[in-house]
Amino acid sequence: MISNRPVNNPEFRLGDKVVLAEGTYQGTPGVFLRLREDVNWADIQELNGRIRAHPMRWLQHSLLCLA
Repeated sequence: MISNRPVNNPEFRLGDKVVLAEGTYQGTPGVFLRLREDVNWADIQELNGRIRAHPMRWLQHSLLCLA
């Protein structure tokens, strides 16, 4: 089911450094790209260049340098 109502998500902007704080890939760093059609999911670009969708509730802002 697609939702257009966000579930208590912090605001992320294109290019924000993020980390997966929960879930199967916990600890994975990446860069926030965009929300999906279901606004409780987002695309992030991981360090290996791969773009994957993850639940917004798993994301946290990261202070890591992703250069």
